[in-house]
Amino acid sequence: MGSGFYPQLRAILINNGCTFVRNGKGSHEIWLSPISGKTFPVAVTIMARHLANIILKQAGINQKLA
Repeated sequence: MGSGFYPQLRAILINNGCTFVRNGKGSHEIWLSPISGKTFPVAVTIMARHLANIILKQAGINQKLA
């Protein structure tokens, strides 16, 4: 399992209909957002809240981690 903000981020992505597509390079995963219709990378070792919020923005999700 991931560390830092990954568990919270993963839960938000799943609740908004995003799906895991495949493993990427290194510690990254590729996810698909039904909102934006695009794929985006998610690091399993997200230690910064700012980075987690950028990933949510890429997914088209307006929610932010506090």
